[in-house]
Parts: sequence; structure tokens; C-alpha cells
Amino acid sequence: MRDRIVRYASETEFRVWLFALVAAIVAYGLFELTGEVLEGETRAFDESILLMLRDTSDVGMPVGPAWLTKVMTDITALGGVTVLSLITLMVVTYLLLRRSFRTAAFVTGSILGGWALSSALKLGIARPRPEVVQHLVEVTDLSFPSGHAMLSAITYLTLGALLSRLDEGRVRRYFFPLVAVFLTLIIGLSRIYLGVHYPTDVLGGWAAGTVWACASWFVSRWFLGR
Repeated sequence: MRDRIVRYASETEFRVWLFALVAAIVAYGLFELTGEVLEGETRAFDESILLMLRDTSDVGMPVGPAWLTKVMTDITALGGVTVLSLITLMVVTYLLLRRSFRTAAFVTGSILGGWALSSALKLGIARPRPEVVQHLVEVTDLSFPSGHAMLSAITYLTLGALLSRLDEGRVRRYFFPLVAVFLTLIIGLSRIYLGVHYPTDVLGGWAAGTVWACASWFVSRWFLGR
């Protein structure tokens, strides 16, 4: 019994330091990327990627078959406020039915706080949307960081990490985090394909969302315990 406790403590400590290292590296990368964006150093790279995804004779036409645009439009909706709000509401309701009141409160506060941070970053950096290619979906707000990339990272990664705590099976506990990472990646890529975000907008959104999700994981260990 004592050996099991010691082994669990060692594994927990390793995971804590690993998350700390990942969060520190990503946070530093976000800081550097934001500086480059503000100085306009990434513009040539960003525009070249967007143009690469369009027909050389008509930048209003995306590369690939017609159905791919429909698929990307459907995927990008998974990172919209409406879908994310519904998913969060359903998860919080499930937690309340389980009488996991502290977890429900933590999930709600963590996600809402992350969304507020996303809005603050957009207003503070105030980067205009790409104009080099035609937008394939309607957008109205600012560009950096990508709200879809950041909000999906915050929501899906936070929910994935917390829901994995509900299952004791080693293999099954990785299911929710892996699904969260997959959804976050394809949503961000869809924003680039649709021409509504520069690649660095999406990278910034992924980085900021990952840092917030890692911070939420740390706080959850203190607030929720094992």
C-alpha cells in the first residue's frame, strides 16, 4: 500500500512539473509571437500561407473540391460561441446532476474567465482581419488572437482535463483530452482555410488557450483536490 502511495505521488509530481514546463514554453512563445505580430514581421509569412490555399487565378476560390469548403464551414462552427456555450451548459448540467457542485462552479468560472481574456486580447492588440483573400464566412470582430482557436482550446481542453478525472481507467482517462486536442486543431485550421484569420492569429489563439487551460488544471488540483 505504501509503495502504491509513493508511486502515485511521484507520478503526480511528474505531471505537475511537465504541465508547468509546457505552460512556460507556450507562454514565452505567445509573448514572442505577439511582439512579432505588433511589429508586422509576420505579414509576409501569413499572406503567403493564405494565398497558397487559394486558386492562383482567383484568390476568391479556395483550393480543393467544393465540398471541402462546406466541411470547413461546419467544423469552424464547433468553435463558435453558440456551440461552445451549449456544450459547456450541458457539461455543467451533468456535473450538477452528479452533485459535483464545486467542479461545476470551477468549470463555469474557468471558461468564462478565459472568454473574457480572449476579448481583452483582441481589443488590446487590435489587428485587422486579412484582406489579401476573400472571407468565406462572415466575420465582424478583430483578428489576433483567433477567438475560435483560443475559445475552443480553453473550452475543450479545460473540459477534457476535468472530465478525464471522472474515470479511473488509465486508457479511458486519455480519451477526453485527446478529443479536445483534435477538435482544437481542426477548428483552428478551418479558420485559416476560410481566409478569416492569419496563421499567426490561430497560433496565438492556440497558445493563449493552452496556457489558460494549463493554469486551470493547476488551480483545479488545489480547488478540487484529487
